[in-house]
Amino acid sequence: MDYSLRREEKLLKRAEYLRLSASGKKFHTSHFIVVCSEDGTGHARIGITASRKVGNAVARNRVKRLVREYFRLHKNHFIAFDYNIIAKRGADNLAFHELCRELEKAVRCIRDLKCSNGC
Repeated sequence: MDYSLRREEKLLKRAEYLRLSASGKKFHTSHFIVVCSEDGTGHARIGITASRKVGNAVARNRVKRLVREYFRLHKNHFIAFDYNIIAKRGADNLAFHELCRELEKAVRCIRDLKCSNGC
């Protein structure tokens, strides 16, 4: 398994985020909203959004760093969709294992939904 986070595994352009928010399905957890949509590239791509509601720049960057680390370590759990993980208030207070537990629930729900529609 490749544990790096390559450029082609990231959402980089504003248009990609806009397309995802317009056509994607939303899954809510206590501290995150996961928006996902099929992309056709054959692999999962991630984008992370943390507004000023989450906290100051240090807190927002920490949340984004932890989400990237979760994605990097658990890429094989993600199906080949585009994902935008949006942090809500309080996400900056989560420890890494709490963040992992919360995102794992959302990823499992997305995977189960996809499989129920004919994997």
